[in-house]
Amino acid sequence: MPSPQSSLAKYPQLVRRAGPLDALLGEADRALRVLAGGSSAGRPYPAGAEVPENLSPPERRHAAGLMRVNHVGEVCAQALYRGQALGCADEAAKRMFHEAAAEEVDHLAWCEQRLRELQSRPSLLNPFWYAGSFGLGLLASRAGVRRNLGFMAETERQVEAHLDSHLKRLPAGDARSRQVVDQMKQDEIGHRVSAERAGAASLPLPVRGAMRLLSRVMTGTAYWL
Repeated sequence: MPSPQSSLAKYPQLVRRAGPLDALLGEADRALRVLAGGSSAGRPYPAGAEVPENLSPPERRHAAGLMRVNHVGEVCAQALYRGQALGCADEAAKRMFHEAAAEEVDHLAWCEQRLRELQSRPSLLNPFWYAGSFGLGLLASRAGVRRNLGFMAETERQVEAHLDSHLKRLPAGDARSRQVVDQMKQDEIGHRVSAERAGAASLPLPVRGAMRLLSRVMTGTAYWL
């Protein structure tokens, strides 16, 4: 009796080829997994083993608000880079987006863990942030490879500034959140540099301004919700 493999080799027309619908279904599955929480990091948690902390209730709430904002940023990064990769025809750039998205999973898991330690939760609006960012990524992917990479570089540049501000705003006694945020910042710098070396184009000033405005809306809302 012929094996299934030999039958498929004999009748190649029976082999189902993946199409655009398969890619969209795959992205929908990934979105559900990101939004469900419980992401697993491939690298050690920057803050190490959990230890007792001496944070007052207001300090804990403030730190949780900032880490919730950071978690939203990682949800958006997942969606943005997956959207940029989905619509990108250049294989080298596509790999770069997928690699950046994979590294951002570590950030997502770290932020989730830190929120649990602070006895808090992720943003209630994460499905909205994910959908909007995925759409932006698809739009960026249609602007050409250099502009697509430029969108990645500018995103990371703004995230660097945002994380740097959090390092200054975190409670003085919250060393654990600071360790997580500092490692995230170093990774984002690496993503920006990679995009720039790959030929990222500088985005027009109005586009950069619109990105900053959207970021302010997101961070201002996610701190509370």
